[in-house]
Amino acid sequence: MIGLSIVAAWLVATVGGNEPWPQWGGPSRNFVIEARGLATSWPTDGPRRIWKRALGDGYSSIVSDDSAIYTLYRSGNQDSAVALDPATGATKWETKYDAPFNETCSQRLGPVPRSAPLLIGERVITISAGGLMNSFDRKTGARQWSLDLLGGAADAVRACGYSSSPLAFEDLVITTAGGPGRGVVAVQAASGKIAWQSQDFQNGYSSPLLIDLDGRPELIVFTYGEVAGLNPKTGALEWTRPHPSDQGVNVTMPLWGSDNLLFVSSAYNGGSRVLRLKRSGDTVNVEEVWANKRVRIHFGNAVRLGQYIYASNGDFGSAPFAAVDVLTGDMIWRDRSVTRATLLGVGDKLIILDEDGNLAIATPSATGLTVHAKAAVLGHTAWTAPTLVGTTLFLRDREQILAVDLSAR
Repeated sequence: MIGLSIVAAWLVATVGGNEPWPQWGGPSRNFVIEARGLATSWPTDGPRRIWKRALGDGYSSIVSDDSAIYTLYRSGNQDSAVALDPATGATKWETKYDAPFNETCSQRLGPVPRSAPLLIGERVITISAGGLMNSFDRKTGARQWSLDLLGGAADAVRACGYSSSPLAFEDLVITTAGGPGRGVVAVQAASGKIAWQSQDFQNGYSSPLLIDLDGRPELIVFTYGEVAGLNPKTGALEWTRPHPSDQGVNVTMPLWGSDNLLFVSSAYNGGSRVLRLKRSGDTVNVEEVWANKRVRIHFGNAVRLGQYIYASNGDFGSAPFAAVDVLTGDMIWRDRSVTRATLLGVGDKLIILDEDGNLAIATPSATGLTVHAKAAVLGHTAWTAPTLVGTTLFLRDREQILAVDLSAR
């Protein structure tokens, strides 16, 4: 996976050197983090609870710096950006703002917002389900600027709302938008002004990814019907490959490996594929390694450790946990004891949170999944991926937010 690379260097430059979880997917945006001293056995009621408190509706992920954790929730027609004390859960600041969005699928999929905040410099960047991008002061919560990311176009808003989580590149905030000439948009973090916009991609639901491709930055976007690579400085298209799914429901963020293999997956008849990318001067060569429809990741995330990709596999129903060989697309095993879940890779282990609020720590291998400890920690639908800072794990469901201690003490 991406190690200490130019991508990591950009994160240090844009959000400071001490932010442990500044964006969707963690420090390297791949849900993999190096952590030591984690316990592999818990009491029957689970790991030690540090704090637990009520929080409003939504599935926005939690991001963190040295002083606070940040997330979003919704009440009525307003979103709230909130900063909490990571040690106690006390509110440090909360800013409510109008965030118009006509709900059409919350009964089935749960409420918005779903996009994760982004920490860049001294700012918290958020995007509402209706495509409203905001910048807040990280210390005070004061709103600094707002931008209608979707340009007021009613047809740019997907039925289930905007869910793409933005990324930082140099002094830019980059995300998808959708529509002629503005499939991808880069915004100046300091002012909220558009730096560049390009391509005609329709919106999917997936989040963009920044990779180091043979020593140069590459922006990967997974949109309504394709996966593509762009120059993050200009938005110029460098390559594209089709990846259709029913109604363009491409949700899961792609995974990138240090072996130059890019994995993408979707449900709704989309399936999965692996592409090998290689840069030759200003040209990017793209080779399809494999593609199949047996591997289908719905709306959760995936983690790659070594040669294997781990994720809940399936459109609907139980979606058993599975291991997939990144080189061949073969499904190595499935484990029905773990159902639809989000997860983190921590060293050689996985932290897994299923949709019923059951938390587990496990070791995967080529032969199966060894679950070391498992406990019910949340009581409502838990579709938000966990956030790990040191040995403190932050979790949320539709009603509550929770911090637990995973240390081996």
